[in-house]
Amino acid sequence: MRVLATGASGLLGSEVARLLIREGHTVTTLQRRPSGVEGAVDICGSVTDDEVVREAVRGVEGIIHLAAKVSFTGRAAEFDEVNVEGTRRLLRAAKEAGVRDVVFVSSPSVANSGAAIVGLGAALADPEHAHGDYSRTKAEAELLALAADAPGFRVAAVRPHIVWGPGDTQLVERVLQRAAHHRLPLLDAGAALIDTTYIDNAAWAIVAALHHLDRIHGRAVVVSNGEPRPVGELIAGICAAGGVPAPNWSVPGAVARGVGAIVERVWTWARRREEPPMTRFLAEQLSTAHWYDQRETRRLLGWTPSVTLDEGLARLAEHYGGHGPDADPAR
Repeated sequence: MRVLATGASGLLGSEVARLLIREGHTVTTLQRRPSGVEGAVDICGSVTDDEVVREAVRGVEGIIHLAAKVSFTGRAAEFDEVNVEGTRRLLRAAKEAGVRDVVFVSSPSVANSGAAIVGLGAALADPEHAHGDYSRTKAEAELLALAADAPGFRVAAVRPHIVWGPGDTQLVERVLQRAAHHRLPLLDAGAALIDTTYIDNAAWAIVAALHHLDRIHGRAVVVSNGEPRPVGELIAGICAAGGVPAPNWSVPGAVARGVGAIVERVWTWARRREEPPMTRFLAEQLSTAHWYDQRETRRLLGWTPSVTLDEGLARLAEHYGGHGPDADPAR
């Protein structure tokens, strides 16, 4: 199959592209900078550019759309332009080009209003109650994508939950850097039960979705390892793998959520580019249970995780060789 993968310069996008190539597919990637994926044909550009998008979808049979603006803060218009309008452009160009299959890579946050999630499935995306512009615009984009599902144009949404692994700068390296400098508290003693997804498992699930669109088109599924653990235990495992001390101090979750809301507004007002130390969404993720029933997902995708959390942590330790990211070891 001729497949376009957008956002292939990121951790998950590049792994998806590599997996597609290993399966024998012809892969084109579209992202702002070179993907670094051997065997892929790179198109450097943005999903906000109509001409670039039309070029990228030409001759393609399937699309896996991962490109997005991912940040805890930023101007709302930037999230709208990339996440919503970029998806709209891609869907329109794909239909015009005769593309048959589309997998939209979404996020569980599209249906998370901040309340605990305990063993649920994929609820309907809810932009009105999603917290933060990233979650709001991903929810709007998912609704757009699923509404486009039609005979001859199959569309499904896959929501990987907290993807991590070697080379991850979104979660792993932030945890390690902040823990190393004693700037990472546990919220409510790290007791909240959460699930996550090791990178290999997330990539396999997304590609499985492309192969099984006959079963899942028109709907969304949440993907995770299916191994809920207390967030404090997961953070301690990441710190041990990176060779830094785990945090041993705690802050009430309610306090962190209040502080995070203030920090978000200050960061956005000041147009600071670095990620803030705390946001309301981050505080919710660290202090509220969120794990999902995976039985329906596994049945629909014909997929089960191949790497357990403990195996993933062992791979992370091998990656760092006992040194945190600041040590800049040869990798």
